[in-house]
Formats: sequence, C-alpha cells, structure tokens
Amino acid sequence: MAGECSLFTENQRYCKVISGVKLTVASFSLIASLFIIFVIWLFKKYKYFVQRLILFLSLAACLDSIGFLLTGVPPDDSSLCDFQAWLLSFTGFSVLLWVCCITFNLYWNVIKMVKTDQFEKYYHLVSWGIPFVVACLPLINDHYGPAGAWCWISKESDNSVAWRFATYYIPVYLCIIGLFVVYSYIFITIKRQVQRWGGTYSAEAERNKALMKEYIKPLMWYPVVYLVTTICPLIDRIDNAVNSEPNFTLLLLQVVFSPLVGVLNAIVFGMDKETLNRLNVEQVKVAFMQHRPSSRKPLVREYPVGQTTEVRPNDDSSWSSAMSNESAANAPSPTPVAAPPPPLSNQ
Repeated sequence: MAGECSLFTENQRYCKVISGVKLTVASFSLIASLFIIFVIWLFKKYKYFVQRLILFLSLAACLDSIGFLLTGVPPDDSSLCDFQAWLLSFTGFSVLLWVCCITFNLYWNVIKMVKTDQFEKYYHLVSWGIPFVVACLPLINDHYGPAGAWCWISKESDNSVAWRFATYYIPVYLCIIGLFVVYSYIFITIKRQVQRWGGTYSAEAERNKALMKEYIKPLMWYPVVYLVTTICPLIDRIDNAVNSEPNFTLLLLQVVFSPLVGVLNAIVFGMDKETLNRLNVEQVKVAFMQHRPSSRKPLVREYPVGQTTEVRPNDDSSWSSAMSNESAANAPSPTPVAAPPPPLSNQ
C-alpha cells in the first residue's frame, strides 16, 4: 500500500507519532539555534572570540536541525536520503568538535593565561574539515541509507555496526570523556587557587571566583548537552544492531533527544546574565539602531551637568569611567592668559 509505514507495519500510529515528534523537536531546535545566531549578531557579540565560537557551534547545530527535517518517517532510499545521512554525520560531529574547541580555548585562557585568537583558523579547520572527511567515508561503498526515523548508515549495508561505531560513537565518547577530564582539571585548579588564599583578601582569588561563576560554569554545560543528546541514540542503535524489529520506546527517545541539541544550547546560552539583561525592548531598539547604515559612530554621549558626567553604554560593552578620566587627564591644559596692565594714573 502506498504511504504505508514499514517501520511498524502492525501499528501505523507509531509512525505518525515518531514523525510528529521529530518534526516538532527539530523545528524548535532550528528556531533556538537561529535565535542564538540572531542575538550574537544583534548585540555584536561576535567581536568577542568566545562568542564567535558559540556562533559557529550554533551554526553547526542549525544545519543539524535542518538535516532532521529533510525526510519523512520512514525515509525513502533516494539521493535526498544519502544527502541527509551525509549532512547529519557531518553536522553531528561538527557540533561536538566546536564544543571541544570551546573547551580547549577555555583551558588556554584560564589555566595557561594565553590569548588564543590566533587559533581561530585552526578551530575552523578541525571543526569543519575533520567532520567533512569522516562523513564522506561511508559514501565509498554506499553505506548510507534509511536507518530508522532518518537516513544514516543503513543496517542493510556491510559491517554497518562497525561503521557506525568507528565513524561516530567511538570518537564521540572519547571526546566527551576528554572534555570532562579537562573541565574537571580547570575546576580543581581554580578551586585550589582560591583555597590557597583562604582567610585573606586577594584580588586574584576574587577574580577567580567571579571567573568560575560568570564564565566557566556556563561553558561547562555544553559537553553535558552533547552527552545528554547522545545517550538515548546510542542505546537505540545498540538495540537496533541486536534486534531485527525497532523498539518504539527507544526510537521515540532517540527522536526526542537527537535533534534537541539546538534547544539545550539555547538554554545554556541564556545562562549568560549579561545577555539576559540586554533582552528588553529598549536595549533591542538601541542595538537595531546601531546596525543602520547611517549609524557610523557608537551610541556614546556625554552630558556634563555640574561635576557629573552621564555615559551611555554602546552595543559592545559599557565604557568605564576610567576611560573618561583618562581622556580628561590627557586633554591639553588651557593656555594661560596674561593679566591686563594696570590703569594709567592721572597726573
């Protein structure tokens, strides 16, 4: 029968549920990823290196969400199916490697105190180049095809289990283990530094506390996000390798969690208090104004009233009063004016 679902021949309703859930979750993830990209563009956060890394992570997650939306359930074995399989392999691995780059970057910034902007081109080479090569390998012997709710390495292909684990699951979990090792090392190192100065005030200790709270802890959630989204798919793929018939519950959990990375990334991104504080009508209006072609200068104005100066923040960061004081200190001193001569006396 045309249009009959081959995944669950005895219960066609299962296919409708799987299809609806996949469409819903992938659509929300796509919207969430686009929201992150929009906010980074709107407030020009891309000027900061770490925010650019999050931007590229969100771009990979955005492409990943699009990949899940390309076919129905179950997918037909076609050229579109092969493209979806390649795209999901590419973007899934790319998302993980961008998380690795964020972690690597954090390690060098916080532990080694090294500026890492010069590494950006290498991050792109690793996070786009390696997934591209790995995703192309199954094309050699036509291993891509229908694989449950979407296309991936087909169960009908030769050595499909070996291909799935060699090109995805083994590298993924090795990277995840490495990520948690690095984050644990960063956390323990900073905590020891703070305890070393316990009982006495130290500017360095206070800086490390603030760094841990505002900068490191939110970034630590990105590996957790990727781990959460890969556990259920791994369990379902193991069951799929052992049993000939798909398990509805496991497949449903896979469909829920696999496309969820964009939504979870948006939640982690929202943990940034500075970003949340700027998401109001007035700040958004100001940010849009600064993207107008006529807006050549930053929206910073000073209005002296007596001895006070009002400084309005621009789109990137608040200007400190030190900048104003420095400018005032460097300003040329006024030219002295000679006193007028005394009046001539009448004689």
